[in-house]
Amino acid sequence: MSGKTLRILIAKPGLDGHDRGAKVVARALRDAGFEVIYTGLRQTPEQIAAAAIQEDVDAVGLSILSGAHNRLLPEVSRLLREQGGGDVLVFAGGIIPERDIQILKESGVDEIFLPGASTEAIVDYLRRRLAA
Repeated sequence: MSGKTLRILIAKPGLDGHDRGAKVVARALRDAGFEVIYTGLRQTPEQIAAAAIQEDVDAVGLSILSGAHNRLLPEVSRLLREQGGGDVLVFAGGIIPERDIQILKESGVDEIFLPGASTEAIVDYLRRRLAA
């Protein structure tokens, strides 16, 4: 990393109330040297995009288990682009059927981490993608 501390926003979009995975990822990123902002539960796409812009983050990580990924994740990506955050990397994790991954990637989600993905894989991914 280029000497700049990279800022990552971790968010839980929608009505899903389970945030253990998001907290595990947030802690792993913090331990790896990233600055992490965790927005908490039940965030709207509008709240997530606004927080990402306000906090001037390099990436947004979305954790979703509710099944609303095809509605919520593309909306976060769209709002970021509309609000001048088109350069913010969006990644996600949670319960997402493999058949939906390509659709989400086409909507602006750069990477999807499925259950069982290691925190090391997420850290390595962010270091590699944000190195430029």
